[in-house]
Amino acid sequence: MNQFNIITIYPEFFESFYNHGLIKKAIEKKIISINSIDLRLYTKDKHQRVDSKTYGGGPGMVIQYQPVRDCLNVNKIGKCYLLSPQGETLTQKKLIDISKEENVTLLCGRYEGLDQRIIDNLVDDEISIGDYVLSGGEIPAATIIEGITRLLPGVADDIDSITHDSFYDGILDHPHYAKPEQIDDKKVPNVLLSGNHQDIASWRRKQSLGITFLRRPELLKNVKLSKEDDRLLQEFIADYKQEENE
Repeated sequence: MNQFNIITIYPEFFESFYNHGLIKKAIEKKIISINSIDLRLYTKDKHQRVDSKTYGGGPGMVIQYQPVRDCLNVNKIGKCYLLSPQGETLTQKKLIDISKEENVTLLCGRYEGLDQRIIDNLVDDEISIGDYVLSGGEIPAATIIEGITRLLPGVADDIDSITHDSFYDGILDHPHYAKPEQIDDKKVPNVLLSGNHQDIASWRRKQSLGITFLRRPELLKNVKLSKEDDRLLQEFIADYKQEENE
């Protein structure tokens, strides 16, 4: 079982998160366990405050060292990850790496930030989910748990749907189509109706490579392409240029 500890001042934030989709299924199957821990329970302040003004002056409040230290002393299991804009940007590879850890503690920041001594002495790693600002680490923590849980054996009904997701193998996913075959004069590509699984697989790979080339070309620098991949990509580019010129 994979154990997640979430240290937060808003443990109730995660109540709905536990009760839907793959997370609910994984908990019921005892594949994961999630423990939301109220940081306020570990403060020595009689008003249960966990923050104070920053030394040197300036706006905002800062989470104090003492409650985080005491909370981790009681509850830390495995590595402690701080959800932080200063952290390494989250990738699918990072999720795969963390999914191999049986015990993970996620520390959710709030306010203006955390006492630097928490980061220096109590945290093992920092993770950012993107170059933007949120009010706290709760949404990033949920993102990480969701991303990891769907990778765990026994959670998803169809493992192929996971291994073919965007970013799983370093590139974007191919287009998907559902019923009806034609709507608003838009038709499903003929190859998907052909029943030829080899042709379908080739088309899907070609589309994945091509869409990655058009939208996230930097991803291709980190993917080792086969000769067949190169051929499919060049074919996609040629087709795309032809359509642009028509």
